[in-house]
Amino acid sequence: MGGKKALMGMRDVSSCSTYNYGDALYWDTRYIQEAGPFDWYQRYSALRPFIHRYIPKSSPILMLGCGNAVMSEDMVKDGYEDIVNIDISSVVIDMMIKKYEHVPQLKYMQMDVRDMSFFFNDSFDSIIDKGTLDSLMCGTNAPISAAQMLGEVSRLLKPGGIYMLITYGDPSVRMPHLNQSKYGWKITLYIIQRLKKRVSPPPILQSKMMCNNSDMQATICLLPQKDYD
Repeated sequence: MGGKKALMGMRDVSSCSTYNYGDALYWDTRYIQEAGPFDWYQRYSALRPFIHRYIPKSSPILMLGCGNAVMSEDMVKDGYEDIVNIDISSVVIDMMIKKYEHVPQLKYMQMDVRDMSFFFNDSFDSIIDKGTLDSLMCGTNAPISAAQMLGEVSRLLKPGGIYMLITYGDPSVRMPHLNQSKYGWKITLYIIQRLKKRVSPPPILQSKMMCNNSDMQATICLLPQKDYD
């Protein structure tokens, strides 16, 4: 228990900048100033083989912290049929609703990932998180916020569902938050190498349980899979 309490007091400063990425006001201000689309970490073209492996195109999908990224748009172009996108910023949600009002496969809602009570239990087959947990881990009350979000993710996933987390966080910091008996998740950790400029082939997916290779600049993808009841 002592180790768990120590972990719950941690803020992941290793992957944080001086900005408060966990604050809604920061994001509202940013989206007003920078209206153009921006994809964090990896574009869909790099993640496509990974998403194809785990997420069927007919799955009801929840995209956490969608921002103004084009990833959901690219997924629809690739055949995905039902993606609900949520973000804490009402500014960016208003922008995205207008942009995609004629794309029925995409829905946008303003929502805090720490409280997604709008949705019923077992609502989604797949939940994708590209940097949202990282943002919470950079905010105030980070461990509490992370626990609230992951509890909601667990509640919303259908039995057998997939929570796909794309993160730059250190695995030694992220894994203890995910690997808890109350979630009942089977966890697979992948390392996806960052593509260099002018390199077109997709990254190779390497399955690992931990990454200590300091010379590898990588996106670390944690895939908790909810057990069937």
